[in-house]
Amino acid sequence: MISVDDFDLKILSALQDDGRLTNQQLGELVGLSASQCSRRRMRLEEEKVIAGYHADLAGEALGFNLIAFIHITLATHSPDNAKKFRELVNRVDEIQDAYALTGDADYVLKVVLRDLKSLSDIVNNVLMPHQSVAHVRSSVVLDRLKESAKLPI
Repeated sequence: MISVDDFDLKILSALQDDGRLTNQQLGELVGLSASQCSRRRMRLEEEKVIAGYHADLAGEALGFNLIAFIHITLATHSPDNAKKFRELVNRVDEIQDAYALTGDADYVLKVVLRDLKSLSDIVNNVLMPHQSVAHVRSSVVLDRLKESAKLPI
């Protein structure tokens, strides 16, 4: 963990809201000069506090109308089997997030898809036949109450 002060936190908070802010705009928001903001931003980027910048795409506008969570139980709990499953997860673009869990399932996957047929294809043709997977259970999202990648700084 690196040391950040109140100005760094203000910069990070502002950039979470709008990653395209110029150093001049940042300075006006946080009370520093543009050059001070530039130096601080570069340090935060170099120290990987700012992991990157990206465009936040509207999935529904591009035809991705279905979000589902898929719970996976592995066939065996060996390092080799877990590695094979991780490799599978990293090959499938529709899988946005994947988490190893405690509890009933070994993993939960968040997938974004165009329709129910796409969900069926992933479950029946990608996940179920994979040698590392024993059990698959999916839940379709009916309504998104909140979505945020912002950290509570």
